Amino acid sequence: QVELVESGGGLVQAGGSLRLSCAASGHTVSRYTMGWFRQAPGKEREFVGAISWSGGTTFYPDSVKGRFIISRDNAGNTVYLQMSSVKPEDTAVYYCAGRPSAYITIDPRQYNYWGQGTQVTVSS
Repeated sequence: QVELVESGGGLVQAGGSLRLSCAASGHTVSRYTMGWFRQAPGKEREFVGAISWSGGTTFYPDSVKGRFIISRDNAGNTVYLQMSSVKPEDTAVYYCAGRPSAYITIDPRQYNYWGQGTQVTVSS
């Protein structure tokens, strides 16, 4: 069983930066594709990006491409989401998720493990 715990959320001004962390325990996630998702009040969960288990491949939707970067430290069993040039519309609860597969998918139903989420609020 994999447990994921996000941290690093908070209040940030528009145009600023924030780094979220996702620490895994219970099992190594070095063979897991890891994804980040977000959910704003009244909206569906949205894919933010994902990284392959080697870290060699990442994928982002257009809404965050060029502003967000996902990285991972397999030795430390941790995944990161570096958020830059944030906008008020980035305000949401951010979740990390893992799937024991080499393939990236944007479908949240394909991820087996989820963290509890961390709140990110961007002020204008």
